[in-house]
Amino acid sequence: MTKYAHFDAADYLDDEETIAEYLTAALEDPDPDVFLTAVRDVARAKGMTQLAKDAGLGRESLYKALTPGAKPRYDTMLKLLHALGVKLSASPAHP
Repeated sequence: MTKYAHFDAADYLDDEETIAEYLTAALEDPDPDVFLTAVRDVARAKGMTQLAKDAGLGRESLYKALTPGAKPRYDTMLKLLHALGVKLSASPAHP
């Protein structure tokens, strides 16, 4: 029987460029839970308590906002992304 090591994306999200690429890839998936999961991975990599503080949110509010199936407010997501050091941008769908 083959044994596999546990993979945790948070272990590899250690700089803003990698974080931005990871979140951009997650945005390409039509399932919004994929993006929430990616933001949660980044939040865990940065530290949930510190991120909540940097974003001006309560720690419980942060966990609730990043739960699969959650529908976080736009302003909450902007605060989180700003605290993570990334921003959203738009580009033409058909270049």
